Amino acid sequence: MAKDTVLKCSLCNRDKKEAKILIAGINGHVCDNCITQAYNLIKEESSGDQKQQIQHSLNLLKPQAIKAKLDEYVIGQDDAKKILSVAVYNHFKRISHVAKDSKDDIELDKSNLILVGETGTGKTLMARTIARLLNVPFCIADATVFTEAGYVGEDVESIITRLLQAADYDVAAAERGIVFIDEIDKISRKGDNPSLTRDIKEGTQQALLKLLEDSVASVPPQGGRKHPDAKMIQVNTKNILFICGGAFDGIEKKIASRMNTQAVGYSASVNDEKIDKGNLLQYVSPQDLKSFGLIPELIGRLPVLTYLKPLDKEALRRILTEPKNAIIKQYKQLFKMEGTRLDFEDAVLDLIVEKAYEFKLGARGLRGICEAIMTDIMYSLPGDEKQTKQFTITLEYAMDKLKTARLNHLHVA
Repeated sequence: MAKDTVLKCSLCNRDKKEAKILIAGINGHVCDNCITQAYNLIKEESSGDQKQQIQHSLNLLKPQAIKAKLDEYVIGQDDAKKILSVAVYNHFKRISHVAKDSKDDIELDKSNLILVGETGTGKTLMARTIARLLNVPFCIADATVFTEAGYVGEDVESIITRLLQAADYDVAAAERGIVFIDEIDKISRKGDNPSLTRDIKEGTQQALLKLLEDSVASVPPQGGRKHPDAKMIQVNTKNILFICGGAFDGIEKKIASRMNTQAVGYSASVNDEKIDKGNLLQYVSPQDLKSFGLIPELIGRLPVLTYLKPLDKEALRRILTEPKNAIIKQYKQLFKMEGTRLDFEDAVLDLIVEKAYEFKLGARGLRGICEAIMTDIMYSLPGDEKQTKQFTITLEYAMDKLKTARLNHLHVA
């Protein structure tokens, strides 16, 4: 009798002949068709839960609140912070609009940004701080290492691999992350006039176009070049916010030429009385980016343009001591962990600022000078058996350390 028993699916009652696969359980069997339907149902349900989870994890602050938080970490740059706060808020509000499956016919476009400013003025810091505030994955990519397909270098889609790694390979989280592409000016073509010869840098810009807009990138999970047999991960870039930054060294001449004026140190034209020739970057426009060598298609995919002011001595002094993660506060915390109180004479802080301003390295220069001063004491303190309870960095000590520092760019009279 047992031989005549026909095996059937316990859910749909298909027999073994009608099903491709019949998987045996303890008290029954399940066919491949029921398994597929169950999988699709679970996927659909989890997708809805995932959207709600994303919205819940996204800490979407209002523009004024975003700027207030930025003020805690970034000194000055009020205009840039306002523009960045509004653009980021609108972008993630747009994601919320899509996630709610709105029935409105109005489709909200993405607004990627481009930040123009000298090195060390805070471009990367602002982007990183925004991502941390909003609790979204964030990665930094250097545009100089990317090339178009067929050339030695990294594929531009490896940017998405980095974002995916920052999101712990959570595709849904990566698809609403933030990417900061630094040194975007370094892939500018030699001029804004199209050339008959192939420009590799222009090819790299072309390769970035689809990534910045709405495309599905197929990326290898471990990065590197694609391989035909490699397993790919699909990531939709539609809701990824791209922030590009660059120093655009020399763009002031393009701005001056467009405005029919002259840079500082030259004679002014008749119609430029109201132009602040000390800070021409504030007048930067898409036309100037095109003259510098960015292709119009790339500029069009970066509709929000803002600039960062060069840092003066007052700003550098505040950066040194005021932000939550100020450099001086970091050193004091390191010494506190050793049981030592660290103090700085005001004259030392002025010296650090003076040297950083002299070398024109922006806020990044502050760290290098501080390291030159602090290295010896940070080397000897952990092994000090007497366990010094208090140490003051005096002007004499600082100048002595800068004189002996093996840094070609440090020269203390």
